[in-house]
Amino acid sequence: MKKRGFGVGRFNGAGGKVSGGETIEEATIRETQEEIGVRVKEISKIAELTFTFPHNESWNQVVHVYFCSKWDGEIVESEEMKPKWFKVDDIPYSSMWPDDIFWLPKVLAGEKIRASFTFGKNDVILKKKVEIEKELR
Repeated sequence: MKKRGFGVGRFNGAGGKVSGGETIEEATIRETQEEIGVRVKEISKIAELTFTFPHNESWNQVVHVYFCSKWDGEIVESEEMKPKWFKVDDIPYSSMWPDDIFWLPKVLAGEKIRASFTFGKNDVILKKKVEIEKELR
């Protein structure tokens, strides 16, 4: 559960921005440790998501999504996130970003996804495109 900032009040994966010469993978490792207290290992890219917000272009972003099945440490709450495990059949899509229902089930089924979503005000999805990819870089 995101506790502050962009996406507050929603269940979301750990993540954030790349800083100072980091690779995307290095930022993924750092942000995950900062937000939920674990050091991820063996990450694999499973989605690339482009979000546009015509009513607030400062929110526009490209999100690189990784899976991790091995990590060091215990998952803990931070100032930013309150982690919680869910069974796949119990994922609370109604408490997440509205786009998640269109791509997350596909990656949980083993697909790699490239998608784009355009949001209007009040989180209404104005346009969406979800494609299955053989490989992501």
